[in-house]
Amino acid sequence: MTTHTRGETAEPAEGDPFDAGAGGLLRQPKAVWATAGASVVAFMGIGLVDPILPSIAQGLQATPSQVSLLFTSYFLITAVAMLVTGFVSSRIGGKKTLLAGLALVIVFAALAGTSGSVGELVGFRAGWGLGNALFVSTALAVIVGAAAGGSAAAILLYESALGLGMACGPLLGALLGDASWRYPFFGTAALMAVGFLCVTVFLKEQPKPARKTSLLDPIKALGHGGLASAAASAFFYNYTFFTVLAFTPFVLNMTPYKSGAVFFAWGVLLAVFSVLVAPRLQRRFGSLKVLGGSLVLLAADVLVLGYGSHTAAVVCTILSGAFIGVNNTVYTELALGVSDAPRPVASAGYNFVRWFAAAAAPYFAPKIEEWSDIHIPFVVAAVTAVLGAVVVWVRRSALTHEAEELETRHATEDSVTVFAG
Repeated sequence: MTTHTRGETAEPAEGDPFDAGAGGLLRQPKAVWATAGASVVAFMGIGLVDPILPSIAQGLQATPSQVSLLFTSYFLITAVAMLVTGFVSSRIGGKKTLLAGLALVIVFAALAGTSGSVGELVGFRAGWGLGNALFVSTALAVIVGAAAGGSAAAILLYESALGLGMACGPLLGALLGDASWRYPFFGTAALMAVGFLCVTVFLKEQPKPARKTSLLDPIKALGHGGLASAAASAFFYNYTFFTVLAFTPFVLNMTPYKSGAVFFAWGVLLAVFSVLVAPRLQRRFGSLKVLGGSLVLLAADVLVLGYGSHTAAVVCTILSGAFIGVNNTVYTELALGVSDAPRPVASAGYNFVRWFAAAAAPYFAPKIEEWSDIHIPFVVAAVTAVLGAVVVWVRRSALTHEAEELETRHATEDSVTVFAG
């Protein structure tokens, strides 16, 4: 992975990562394909429950606010685990960390399918979140380390895995969940078991970092004003993001198949705008202008989602994937380029803050509906998106130095580390 000093402009990536030659996107070792394949399934777990939330509520006789805790427990544990993953992987190595994460997902995903109450299911999702945090926070570094011919193709492959997983998670949930809400959990466990075997067979142990990461390193990194500002803005943005992801299925009130199709289209837009569109917008307008504009447009989108017709809600749900994709990429560049902290440490500190919003939104959105009406959760989500933009504007001097100077490749190299890790 290329190293940049402060104020230095990255050189454009040389060569075409799609080149079929040695080190091209399709010419990677089996270890890279095994890890990337497992990554697809790991990211599928985030949106897997989206189409089946109403079915789970009906099957376990639970309220929307209770079922939404599936996201809250998952991301709350993920947030806390950000302080642990670097500590673990720097001591036992990348392969063992990946396998530990996969094993936890297999066990807790299977247990989730056997749940007899919503409380059990929420608890099992928490264990699943810990396993997923260990896996996805390590997978990018492992793929880059095992890749042939440089990191560009490997990073693109990993980003493709992220987009494919985010898009296919709701689709798998719909296809299996149409028969029973339990089947998507068993299906995920089975796919992760295949991933576990592939990583075991094809991936060699990766060298351990020269310096071991302490539990407090990510917290100390947040002492940098620029990184703290990026994390604070992302906190507000993630509340909006996960209001859309966790609360909208109850608003749409569609069959698992139709809901899965909506969120599949949402995931496709997220992937396309994150990988292809955001870098072009950054080159033309600059990172901070793109981020601020995208946040304001996302706020307008969720307002229409909350107050428009059912058709408008479907269209705005899908369209939000475009703004979310752009935001994910730009926030990545800010988080990893604005401070002098090592990238894994900066990523951990940033994610420690922002995933708390991912845990809060699924809990508070249905509660707010209970206290008011179905429109107000989207008003709150629009306000938090605007607050994210306000933080960017107020703290632009702290964020400008690296955000405006780094070229897109820096963002591309690390975007999935921050999003997932």
